[in-house]
Amino acid sequence: MNAKTEGFSAEERAAMKERARELKANASKEEAANEVLAKIAELSDTDRPIAERLHELITGSAPSLSPKTWYGMPAYANADGKIVCFFQGAEKFKTRYATLGFSDQANLDDGDLWPTSYAINALTSATEKRIIALVTQAVDGLK
Repeated sequence: MNAKTEGFSAEERAAMKERARELKANASKEEAANEVLAKIAELSDTDRPIAERLHELITGSAPSLSPKTWYGMPAYANADGKIVCFFQGAEKFKTRYATLGFSDQANLDDGDLWPTSYAINALTSATEKRIIALVTQAVDGLK
């Protein structure tokens, strides 16, 4: 049987198990933030610097968001605990690039079609400014 038709990959199954563990845990905000830093430290040499800098940019530009893990990856939640944005490393799911994603909780609406996920190959001053603008927009007017 073709591997593509057998269901979830090992990486996807591991992420789902991680999410189930996260849902059972009732971590304080400090414990959740420490877990995010620990997960960032576990990332590959390619993904880690991007995740570290994203963490700085997001927590610095949107202090109302709380770091927490989501499917074993760094994420940032609103006051209700709902994920607004998240990082997905390239190597975890064997993809070509890391991504910064936004959930439906993010206030990024722009007409009938707008992006909710951004590929990141490198962080430059221009991309950092764009990320800060996106995160700021995402938290402005949150429900």
